Amino acid sequence: MPRSVNAVASRAKRKRVLKLAKGYFGRKKNVWTVAKNAVEKGLVYAYHDRKQKKREYRAIWIQRINAAVREHGMSYSAFIGKVKKSGINLDRKVLADLAMNHPEAFNAVLNKVK
Repeated sequence: MPRSVNAVASRAKRKRVLKLAKGYFGRKKNVWTVAKNAVEKGLVYAYHDRKQKKREYRAIWIQRINAAVREHGMSYSAFIGKVKKSGINLDRKVLADLAMNHPEAFNAVLNKVK
């Protein structure tokens, strides 16, 4: 009796991985074993960098807020402490946007916490 193998599922799996490897250079795009390893590594990087992206954006927001409050003679940590103490519920993303695009609104927040 011949051995039963699920060739349909195996081929579908290979096609799925090779589709993900589309655009890779050299053998990474069309040789199964090389493509499988490259796609797995790429997915690991993708997962890792989705987390990293959030950290990078937070760092950018902090830099922008710091630059804006330093123009008014205050440090970032003092500003954030006063914002929390005064009960203003604006997060760093919103504060950074105000500092960049709406300086008059940011100055209003700054004057309220001083």
